[in-house]
Amino acid sequence: MERTLIGKPLVAGSAEGRAVVSTQPLSFWGGLSPRTGEVIDRRHERSGAIVTGKIFVFPRGKGSSTSSAVLMEGIRAGTAPAAIITARVDSILALGAIVADELYHKTVPVVVLSQEDFDSISEGDYLVIEPDGRIKVRPAEGKWA
Repeated sequence: MERTLIGKPLVAGSAEGRAVVSTQPLSFWGGLSPRTGEVIDRRHERSGAIVTGKIFVFPRGKGSSTSSAVLMEGIRAGTAPAAIITARVDSILALGAIVADELYHKTVPVVVLSQEDFDSISEGDYLVIEPDGRIKVRPAEGKWA
């Protein structure tokens, strides 16, 4: 059964795709390859996952302000997530998405959800993000509705 979550858009835009979910923060600097869209931090629970074209759901970024440049490069190269959903405001990733939108005219929405709503998204759920921060969630196939 489809449900709707209400988030706060840090970077407004539309996107849709399957959720890649993590419970761990991730620094894009040294944690995500802008060439391939792969999580390359080998200590991270999603190491090896490809986020290209997916909705990357993770609690928050961590570490270096260079993460904004890594996200920008992924957006330019077409390897970035279709959108990012976090449980906390992440100004570094928002900055990368905003500047990439200005430079490359490619929008990667960044939306913040309450912890409860964030925790309700499961791996493989199909998400549709609206510019106002609404997120339609369709459960992954085989999951009880």
